[in-house]
Amino acid sequence: MFGFNTTLKLSFNDTLERVLVDLKQEGFGVLSDIDAQSAMKEKLGVEMPPYRILGACNPQLAHKALQAEPDIGLLLPCNVVVRQEAEGHVTVVFIDPLVMMEMVDKPEVQAVAKDAEQRLRRVCESVAH
Repeated sequence: MFGFNTTLKLSFNDTLERVLVDLKQEGFGVLSDIDAQSAMKEKLGVEMPPYRILGACNPQLAHKALQAEPDIGLLLPCNVVVRQEAEGHVTVVFIDPLVMMEMVDKPEVQAVAKDAEQRLRRVCESVAH
């Protein structure tokens, strides 16, 4: 698996708000917010449940990674998906930075990935409670 997740019995908007708050607590900002539901409706005329892709970035960790490997931007940011399964059931999925950075054979990058992974796991745990 390339990520880890949790499912909440909350509304989509309440879950999204919780994720944003908890990401901020761990030093992550959201650089991009893709509303896949709206994009699919607009581009394809397809209906789907709420689905957001958040491009989360911790500036300190990103800076360390960029210093160690200038091309690491291809693997950034850390994506977080918030998707509605059914009314009142929302799944939040976090990319596992350790898996993403396996292809980069630099200890400095691995250390940053480990830090990011621990932070995102704490966000996942916090969101779940």
